Amino acid sequence: MTTLKTMTRAQLGTMGEGLAVEHLEGMGLRILNRNWRCRYGEIDVIACDASTRTVVFVEVKTRTGDGFGGLAHAVTERKVRTLRRLAALWLSDQDQSWAAVRIDVIGVRVGRRRDPEIIHVRGIG
Repeated sequence: MTTLKTMTRAQLGTMGEGLAVEHLEGMGLRILNRNWRCRYGEIDVIACDASTRTVVFVEVKTRTGDGFGGLAHAVTERKVRTLRRLAALWLSDQDQSWAAVRIDVIGVRVGRRRDPEIIHVRGIG
């Protein structure tokens, strides 16, 4: 059995992305892509809100604590610029147009003694 102590960073990230997807679906968003990649990078989750015709690009950060800084330190200005570029590339490859585009960050904090905590920051860039 895999525990938090024995999880690799990749396993922890996959678990966090799964929890983030559940959170987004619980809000009524439909998942369009997970781990979309191109030569310039990766977008963790791409979702849409059909009621507002908004496409949402989501960066997921999973932590077991605040040892490396909280969510505010997890996504740098450079990362936001990269996400904007990746979002533009994804959008240019789509047949559908969207009324709005948004970049969100979902922080997932997991610990051995508590349920996962999800922090959803909308519209970071």
